[in-house]
Order: sequence, then C-alpha cells, then structure tokens
Amino acid sequence: MAEAHEIWVFAYGSLMWRPGFPYLRRESALLHGYHRAFCVRSTRYRGTPRKPGLVLGLDRGGSCRGRAYKIAARRADSVFAYLWERELDNDVYEPKWLPVATPAGKVRACAFVVDRRHPDYTGRLANARIAEILASSRGDQGTARAYLEHTVVQLDALGIREGALHRILDEVRAHLVAGAARQR
Repeated sequence: MAEAHEIWVFAYGSLMWRPGFPYLRRESALLHGYHRAFCVRSTRYRGTPRKPGLVLGLDRGGSCRGRAYKIAARRADSVFAYLWERELDNDVYEPKWLPVATPAGKVRACAFVVDRRHPDYTGRLANARIAEILASSRGDQGTARAYLEHTVVQLDALGIREGALHRILDEVRAHLVAGAARQR
C-alpha cells in the first residue's frame, strides 16, 4: 500500500482528459468493484434541465481502468475544493477512498462513485437510448457527444478497449448522419 502522505485521485471520465488541477504524477490504474457507465443525468455540463444529457458514473460491480493522479500534499486542499465544486455540484456522486492498482503498486485514491439513490441516477439504459441522448444534448461544457468522443480517444490512447463505449459512439454517429439526412 502507498505511504499515508500520498494523495491520489482516480479518473474514469473527463478527469482523464481534462483533470483541471496540478498533479505530480499520473499512472494507468485499475479499480475493482465498480464499472464506468452512462448512468448520470446531466442538466448542467452536458445537458439542460429541459433536455438532460448523460455523463459517466462509477456504478457498482465489475472493474474500471482509468488514470490515477498523485497530488502534492500541499495542494490537496485546493485540488479537493476544485473537485468538490466540479464533481459534487448536485450530490449525485459520493467521494470514496478506494484501493486502486497502478504499475507502481496499490494506492488509495479518491473516486467519485454514483449515488444510486439520487434522482439523477438513471440506472442501466440500453445503448440505443444512451446514443439517442448523447447525440442530441448540450450543456455548459459542450455536447454530450464530444464528452463521449474525448473519453473514447483517451481510453484508446491508454490502450483500454472499452467495446460498449465504442459501440455507443458508432450509434451516436449514426444518429447524427440520419439527422443530417432528414435535414436535406
């Protein structure tokens, strides 16, 4: 296990490609007991209250490959203040300290796990429904489609083949092509 003074954050979605905080090191990481899923309704970042989008959450079961960021102890307060504002704005996520495997060994990392009791937790949706939502939603941080594309690009760069996300991306692109054809 890592030394007690080490502070780590586990990233599985946008934190992988846009952490937004300074870090000492980043490692590929594996978290057991949770999986990455489009199970969080977004009414701000990737959607609106009138047309909600979807973002990823860590949901129970399985495992998840992502990144672990090591944070300098002297920066922990400011990094966690930033993360609380970014990730906990509507309390759909619960921060949990979980064991994460990295190439350098196991570390305890703060991971943002979805709260299944929260009204913005969607549960498991069919890939076709996810693609339909992602193809048409936009929020303060851009389109839900772009969020998915950035995540898939990051996973590919890390050598993580997450077939479900690739299939959803293919379906999103098919929705966009079909929509463009209807516009003609």
